[in-house]
Amino acid sequence: MGAGLLANATSAPAQERGSDGPLSAGDVAILRFLAAAELIESDLWTQYAELGGIGDNPPIEVDPNEALNPYQTALSNLDPDGPQYITSNTLDEVSHATFLNAYLESRGAEPVNFDEFRTLNGSTATGSSGIGRLTNLMHLNVDTSWFIRYRSATNPDFGATFPQAIILDGVTAIPINDADLNNPNPNHLQAIANTAAFHFGYIEQGGSSLYATMSQKVTDPEVLEITLGIGGDEIAHFLEWVDFSGNGVQPPVAPFTDSVSGLTFPNFFSPLNPLNQPSLIFPVPCEFISPKLPHVSIIRPLTDKFAGAVATIASFTADGLFFGQSKKFLNLLQTMAQEADAAARILP
Repeated sequence: MGAGLLANATSAPAQERGSDGPLSAGDVAILRFLAAAELIESDLWTQYAELGGIGDNPPIEVDPNEALNPYQTALSNLDPDGPQYITSNTLDEVSHATFLNAYLESRGAEPVNFDEFRTLNGSTATGSSGIGRLTNLMHLNVDTSWFIRYRSATNPDFGATFPQAIILDGVTAIPINDADLNNPNPNHLQAIANTAAFHFGYIEQGGSSLYATMSQKVTDPEVLEITLGIGGDEIAHFLEWVDFSGNGVQPPVAPFTDSVSGLTFPNFFSPLNPLNQPSLIFPVPCEFISPKLPHVSIIRPLTDKFAGAVATIASFTADGLFFGQSKKFLNLLQTMAQEADAAARILP
């Protein structure tokens, strides 16, 4: 019936919407931190897209590997559409950052600009633009506990903790140079691509929880519409990368060991453990609100302690994303995060 109603609905002229007047200090702090997070995400995703995205290559149905570099091919082993997904995810994050900054300006608030901090060196592999970066993808300590958390019936907001699904410490998620890109051992680039896959999931699960957590603090209805709308897109990203990373720890890709880095990616189906079963895509129902209530499938965590702005910056820092960044940049992020977490919904 719903589909029928939509199909038969009369088209109405598009109208420009928007609120007038200044935002509360809390809503500004939330939006500015989210814009900062999106600029950081845009920077790291741009690096992935330059080397692993579809770029200017048109979709090729017959033999997609023919037009792809070896890193793109390794990513395509996890999903033939992987390079396209990376490019699409990148475009989404750039649109989020651009929109949030434009909206802040439209409501009389200051946008976020990190251009002075784009000082890090990125990959020198063919395909990299060589521009200055905000983030570093070549010294990562990837938190893979999210892979187990979403397959568990327990909730970090209730005190649950989770082990790492796979240890990825001090590793690169992109080819550092052409020696990496053209290494004759296919396991080397596959290990880098698999690392990227788990990092994709880590980044997007964080964004999913962050937007849901910030939405609980918002006062202005239009700002809430923004946080819910963009947050929903982050969740859509996350679900794709759950599937993508799982493909790296099952046949035909796994098991394998990279003789260069020493990284091993086992077959998680052998032996089968429900807590890291690769074919589980959707969040397993868990405890929520009260242990007396039935378990329910949700995004988690949803509290400041684990998913707030300060927690997000702490997680990014531990991840190695800011390896080599200036103290000034880290202090600025910390201040913005504290202001966002301090925001509270103003009741009428």
